[in-house]
Amino acid sequence: MPEIRRLEVVQIPIPEGANVIIGHSHFIKTVEDLYEALITSSPGIRFGLAFNEASGKRLVRIDGNDEELIKLASETALKVG
Repeated sequence: MPEIRRLEVVQIPIPEGANVIIGHSHFIKTVEDLYEALITSSPGIRFGLAFNEASGKRLVRIDGNDEELIKLASETALKVG
């Protein structure tokens, strides 16, 4: 019998004037790839990234160029799980 999973609603804080992208990927290098794509397409952009690993130690990988947005992204990723 398949495992029963429970869905939860997670509040995602969005700073005024900010945009949020939530996605799904199976590639561990996603954070680095997204960083490069964002910084090269818009050199003046400020952002934070967080990625939840699905296996192993299930780490939250982070990157970005704005400490406040990186912190917010990592806290939100931990809430999402």
